[in-house]
Amino acid sequence: MSEHDAPAGPPAWPGGRRIVVVGNGMAGSRFVTEMRARDPGVSITVFGQEARRPYNRVLLSNVLAGTAQPHQIGLVDPSWYAEHAIDARLGVAVTKIDRAAEVVVAEDGTTAPYDTLVLATGSAPLVPPIPGTEDGLPRGTVAFRTLDDCADIIEAAHSARHAVVIGGGLLGIEAARGLAGRGLCVTVLHLAGHLMERQLDAEAGKVLARTLTGLGIRVRLAARVAALRTRGGPDGERVVGVELAHDERPAELVPADLVVMACGVRPAVGLARAAGLAVERGIVVDEALRSVSDPAIRAIGECAQYGDVVYGLVAPAWEQAAVLADLLSGHRPAARYTGSRQITRLKAASLELATMGETHHGSHDEDVEVVQFADAARGTYKKVVIRDDRLIGAILLGETSTAGTLTQLYDRAAPLPADRLALLFAGAPAAPAAGSPVLMPDGAQVCTCNNVTKGQIRACWEDGATTVEEVTARTRATTGCGTCADAVAGIVGWLAEQSPP
Repeated sequence: MSEHDAPAGPPAWPGGRRIVVVGNGMAGSRFVTEMRARDPGVSITVFGQEARRPYNRVLLSNVLAGTAQPHQIGLVDPSWYAEHAIDARLGVAVTKIDRAAEVVVAEDGTTAPYDTLVLATGSAPLVPPIPGTEDGLPRGTVAFRTLDDCADIIEAAHSARHAVVIGGGLLGIEAARGLAGRGLCVTVLHLAGHLMERQLDAEAGKVLARTLTGLGIRVRLAARVAALRTRGGPDGERVVGVELAHDERPAELVPADLVVMACGVRPAVGLARAAGLAVERGIVVDEALRSVSDPAIRAIGECAQYGDVVYGLVAPAWEQAAVLADLLSGHRPAARYTGSRQITRLKAASLELATMGETHHGSHDEDVEVVQFADAARGTYKKVVIRDDRLIGAILLGETSTAGTLTQLYDRAAPLPADRLALLFAGAPAAPAAGSPVLMPDGAQVCTCNNVTKGQIRACWEDGATTVEEVTARTRATTGCGTCADAVAGIVGWLAEQSPP
């Protein structure tokens, strides 16, 4: 065997079938664990660009805020790969796909032949072409995407006083809250007219901005970043501020000794495009998650495009990973991916948010019913959008006690209670009371990211899993965004109370 041949891996699948996974983030690692759970003998090789074990990217903001440590957000134990006979090549990027030979080539010169190739390359942070970044980001400027980025931000925050976050989307808000919690003066610069414009309507965006202001975070909307100002020093160019452009007055300098780029992400599709696969916004796939250009290649997660949608959330990526594992293992040969409902959750200190579906409808839209409540002074905004007695969208900001109920109704397209206030306020008479373990039906979804119901948690309890940790290990509940942790603990506690001594 030559030095460029793939090292010996686990035994080949019956018939010589081999799976190679490119990408070991939240989608790729979940597929590998799902696949191994269904087939202990299938040959799996996984390449990960980051040298560390996979981790929960959703919880990076907790690490930034100091409420979690890096080792606490890992998705598998370091020994997991060896224990499960996975050929894991961490810290090794794939540079080429040879579709004719059905082999991938890595940056270290090694190769790996495949019968099925799974692309889970994720996405990369979007860095706008801002003057001052032509030769790379100056010192004190970090694009927030990885655990290494998080470490760089924390290190810079130790000596920084003024931080600027460019981007007022979900990641930017989380970064700003984390930095403010570390005692920095934080300014959020957002190009759009209100925060999180993809998920929130204008009124909710205003309430969120007021809430952030109350937490000591300055918000600048319609902010056009013209340049990063830098100053030379012994360690090279270092950022000292962000220049804003104005139409009718001189440019303005916002002082900053730490700048965090949270301007969005772009699907990482360069490898697929170079291999001649069909790529639009993402790698175009069908209901079996096959590339429409090559049936031997599948794509999942943030790099995949199903229909005209590229999903940038964890729950759709994990749903795709499970469907693909069902298909490739033969566990459910008729399994198909038909799209996901997008539910966004944000939970930081003094800041809670849940959004889903179509949120931008107003009361003037004739085909929908809109029910909303706003108390900007207390940071609360609630809105539900209804069509044909079905929930098609919702925003809960500041107080999210009915989020579980709304998620269940939205996900199942279930009929709604006649008293619409029950959808906004947990104490309303007709509320389904999904937050109560006693009244919550077994079919109620508790963990949206992993599609775990109360009935599954009850079944785990009856099978001997009597602690939150044991339930988590069996169901993966709480391992996504983490916002269901209190609900899971409440159900486990209630089950303990009902159990005879």
